[in-house]
Order: sequence, then structure tokens, then C-alpha cells
Amino acid sequence: MVPLMMLSIFPAALLIAAANDLYEFKIPNWISVVLFAAYFAGGLALGAPAALYLEGLLLAAAALAVGFALFAFRILGGGDAKLLAAIAPWIGLSGLGAFLVNMAFAGAALAVALILFRKTPLLPIYAHAPWIMRLHQQPKDIPYAVAIAAGGLLSFPQTPYFQLAYGG
Repeated sequence: MVPLMMLSIFPAALLIAAANDLYEFKIPNWISVVLFAAYFAGGLALGAPAALYLEGLLLAAAALAVGFALFAFRILGGGDAKLLAAIAPWIGLSGLGAFLVNMAFAGAALAVALILFRKTPLLPIYAHAPWIMRLHQQPKDIPYAVAIAAGGLLSFPQTPYFQLAYGG
């Protein structure tokens, strides 16, 4: 029971990060910290081998480096870079390909949806939901945590911890 509860932290944190990015264009640091710490706690609960911890650390370091390079070129936000680094250990090498493809398709769908939404006229009813106003009025900003979360959730069954918990 405890291993499965630890496993549920990953999708829950992704949903919180996506919702927060959608509402405020920010991803709180505590989400990334919880995800990273829960990776190790989940590994202990599931009885993960030490090699999986090392793989996770290396993937997190690589994702952080790539994420901050993308941040430096203003391609990705800082919160998105930290979120990618925090979920990289969870994704593992076995789920990395599926994650990148799913995230890319989700990002493309999100971008198209936002472009179409932002081309529509600003309706007075949007004033009742400030987050919708922000989405409509910030033409260059994309809450990419939504795409990251979609990629992570769609790839979750290919992750090492999911495979440890449910076999495969």
C-alpha cells in the first residue's frame, strides 16, 4: 500500500504544477523539491536497485543542464527547467523516448490551442476569471508545464517505478 501511495506523488505533483502554471504562469519550487525527494522515498518503498538511483541522478543533472540552457536562450521558463529536472529521474531512460514524444505533441497542441484562443476577441466574461485574462493577454507566454505534465502522465506506465510496482 505504501509503495503505491509513493507512486501517486508523481501524477499528483504534475497536475498541481500544470494547474499552477496555467493559472499564474509560475511553478512553485516546492513542487520540484517534493518530486525529487519523493523519487528516492518511492525507490526505497518499492525496493529499487541502487543503479536506478544513480541513473535518476544522472538524468536529473542532464535535464537540469539542458533546461537551464533552454532558459538562457529564453525558450523555456526557469520553473519548467526545474520541473523537467525533478521528473527526469522518475521518467528514467526506459521512458525517456515516450516522454519526449508525448511532451512535444502536447506542447504543439497547447500552442495551437493558445494561438486560436488568443485570436478570439476578449470577452467581458473573462474578467471574472483573471487567469483566463492572463492567458489571453500574454501572447508570447505558454504555460509549458501543461505539456510537461501531459507528457509525464502519458509516459508514466513506461517509467521504472511503475514497472517495479506493476511488473512489465
